[in-house]
Amino acid sequence: MDKVQRMARDHGVVIFSKSTCCLSYAVSVLFEDLGVIPYVCQIDHESDGKEMEKALIRMGVNSSFLFPAVFIGGSLVGSTNEVMSLHLQGLLIQLIQPYLSILKSN
Repeated sequence: MDKVQRMARDHGVVIFSKSTCCLSYAVSVLFEDLGVIPYVCQIDHESDGKEMEKALIRMGVNSSFLFPAVFIGGSLVGSTNEVMSLHLQGLLIQLIQPYLSILKSN
């Protein structure tokens, strides 16, 4: 659990994913389109991935919709439904404002 909390705390926007999850990819592209380069942790490539998955569930991630598990500013936002809902309400951009990339030129 410490590893998951540390990653969520140390990076502005974190997506916990599995490499085969198309929804995780879609959420990652959304953040990039909004000007944020998220830190993506594909837990199926981590030696302690199963423990990380259990930690995410203990932290409140819905076990039925585990991936993507999105954290912004160290706080759990949720999965695709929550991220898209925030985006449609115009609230996601407010949450990611501190993490906007200065590299985005267009």
